[in-house]
Amino acid sequence: MSTLRQRFVKDLRWLMPGLGVKRWLLVILIGSMLIGLGFAVLVLDVYRTAPETWWLPVLSYLSLRFLERPLRAVIFGGIGIVFILLGTYKLNRALLKPYLTPGKPVLDTVSAYRKKERGPRIVVIGGGTGLSALLRGLKLHSTNLTAIVTVADDGGSSGDLRRNMGVLPPGDIRNCLTALSNDEALLTQIFQYRFGEGAGLNGHNLGNLFITALADITGSFEKAVAESGRVLAVQGSVLPATLHDVKLVADKAGKENQPEIRITGESKIPLVQGRINRVWLEPDNPLAFPPAVQAILNADLIIIGPGSLFTSILPNLLVPDLAEAIKASRATKFYICNVATQTGETDGFSTADHIRTIEKHLNQHIFDLVICNQKQDLNLPEGVDWVRIDENLNEEYSTYASDLIDPISPWRHDSGRLAQVIMDLFYERTGPLNNRETV
Repeated sequence: MSTLRQRFVKDLRWLMPGLGVKRWLLVILIGSMLIGLGFAVLVLDVYRTAPETWWLPVLSYLSLRFLERPLRAVIFGGIGIVFILLGTYKLNRALLKPYLTPGKPVLDTVSAYRKKERGPRIVVIGGGTGLSALLRGLKLHSTNLTAIVTVADDGGSSGDLRRNMGVLPPGDIRNCLTALSNDEALLTQIFQYRFGEGAGLNGHNLGNLFITALADITGSFEKAVAESGRVLAVQGSVLPATLHDVKLVADKAGKENQPEIRITGESKIPLVQGRINRVWLEPDNPLAFPPAVQAILNADLIIIGPGSLFTSILPNLLVPDLAEAIKASRATKFYICNVATQTGETDGFSTADHIRTIEKHLNQHIFDLVICNQKQDLNLPEGVDWVRIDENLNEEYSTYASDLIDPISPWRHDSGRLAQVIMDLFYERTGPLNNRETV
């Protein structure tokens, strides 16, 4: 008996708010009621006008005429509702079966989908492994995700395809697409598969070749990215910051009494020792990809970082239209500070150094909240240090510090933990606790 009760209570979860089920059940009930009413009128007419035969008493017995009418209505109505619910449930299971995750109840699948469908419109700006890691966590909370990715990459497989095929670098976009995919476990292995040097494909990633081939087939890089997203069934969208063939250029401080060193190429900048004084794009002032600007202006939450400060984040902000859209947007703006420094790029940088570098290029104080990692007691690779939290950072910025690191790779964020913190803080600041300034 307790098992039946548990099953009944479990099935009642289909009537929870937000699933989009009750309204259609009501439509089905009304339609069934009208059909039943029409059939009842027909039966009643036959019953009243038909000559006395043997089956009339049987019909009278089956219609429960020996009971009071209200009781009969409850009995027949209850049986009808049970049949409607059972039929609807079985039909939905049959239709949804090809799309369900094995071992996961259909109710949980529908509930999770509806919850993420109503999630906030989030725009994440950056590049590299940091951006894809963040997306991997955020897709569990919202399907309204947009990743805006730099196209200044010129190293590895992406750089070769850029030079030889004239296509925009697909590497960071590939990482974000696989991170947003519904079947990431398998697709990551396929899209991240790198051919050996002896295979005649020069060590290219399969995903890079796939996007490049689609660009040739569709005639444009942006269409190739969109079609790749459909093939991978991504939850959200991935957009290039610009469609212009841009290069990242940096001036680095030389050694004692030596002039500045100018480096052209995103992949070359971290290889040269010295503090970066400034970075810019060539050609200057490239036009932004219009859907990227629109996504920023429509966003509820804009997240900048994590990722390489000078070679992944700033190339997006150096596109003037994107920078202006960020400043004009009324969305809540979070900055996710890196866990560790990057050799040749942010050596010795603190949290405040990261923030001021970004705001220097935007010429404006824009962040509503800065999220930092405070667990800094694990071992890091040689040449890498923790990004320290400045003692007086709370006096200048609203900040939140917590344990956000991946225990296996402590120089990186834990995707799930970081995403949960972001969503909790976003709902707190946009909900009844939105007067809180510091955390």
